[in-house]
Amino acid sequence: MLELRPNCECCDVDLPPAAPAMICTFECTFCPDCAEKQFGGTCPNCGGDLQRRPVRPAGALERNPASTERVTRAHPGCAGGSFA
Repeated sequence: MLELRPNCECCDVDLPPAAPAMICTFECTFCPDCAEKQFGGTCPNCGGDLQRRPVRPAGALERNPASTERVTRAHPGCAGGSFA
């Protein structure tokens, strides 16, 4: 099951579970703006492609809540913090 991380690891903007977000196969999570403008659709951590994160239905979200752990990483051009 996906963690549904709560923020962009580049700019640290909030990404609620229903918000558009981009992820790689390791669940590195970015807002659409950073995913495209900073990384050209490629994950800076693993080199994989970034795809739209699926939305978990509200009923399932109640039973299986999204993660609250914020992850930020220091990537060139990012406002995010240090490696978490």
